[in-house]
Amino acid sequence: MRRTTRDLPLNLVARLVRSALQEDLGAGDLTSRLVVPHGMQARGTITAGRPLVLAGLEPARLAFLQTDPQAAFPCASDAGATIAAGGIVLEVEGSAAAILAAERTALNFLARLSGIATWTRRFVEAVEGTGAEVYDTRKTTPGLRLLEKEAVALGGGRSHRMGLHDAVLIKDNHLACSGGVGAAVRLARTGSGPGIVIEVEVETIEQLEEAVQAGADILLLDNMSSEMVAEAVRRVRGRARIEVSGGITLENIHSFARAGVDRISVGALTHSAPAADVSLSLLPIEGPGAGR
Repeated sequence: MRRTTRDLPLNLVARLVRSALQEDLGAGDLTSRLVVPHGMQARGTITAGRPLVLAGLEPARLAFLQTDPQAAFPCASDAGATIAAGGIVLEVEGSAAAILAAERTALNFLARLSGIATWTRRFVEAVEGTGAEVYDTRKTTPGLRLLEKEAVALGGGRSHRMGLHDAVLIKDNHLACSGGVGAAVRLARTGSGPGIVIEVEVETIEQLEEAVQAGADILLLDNMSSEMVAEAVRRVRGRARIEVSGGITLENIHSFARAGVDRISVGALTHSAPAADVSLSLLPIEGPGAGR
């Protein structure tokens, strides 16, 4: 199921935003206190410097509302929308000093999360028509996983698992502790409840056969060449779903998808996404100094 902004626990997002604002503001915005006229109202317009897929709208709004509870948003694009260069992301009206206090925090969330959504969209477009789906990983910024995985969903990707608590994924270090692929899959199958999907990482064709025989639902082929992946797909013949990971780039993802896999997990969606280019311009609308 794809996560949307409506699914995010707003109390958690508000807490993250509050922490980010405190990190930036400390005891207060010294510059604005000295040079911005008291009581000035203003309109801030956030625009895209380059095309982007929009994510991070909710934390950006909350940043402005936490510095000015009366802030209004006369114009906002939709989360997941593609914004052209120069297009409006969000408009905010309220206290000029409050908008300036929240500016960097709001832009940081928008840049980071829209960057992930935009980067994800490129990977998703690269596998269109192949039947493969692009998944994220747990390689996320500590504390920001919910927001970063939402950004992946807005870019068209899927969530692999939210954490260690909601899926069984047997990896190499688990195998070292449990006696190998077959033993690990059987232990997981015996100890898990009905409906639990068992996924196991394999690095060789021999491990792949062992995992299928033990009843794994998903085989995670780690760091295999596209030729080895194609051979694995041929051998499995639909007896399990196949996922690939490790070294996936925009340049090679299509060759893996074309090999017939079901899922491609890409850590780079969250750990290497370039930040989106967003900026805010401020225009006084009333109060002392407006129009000067």
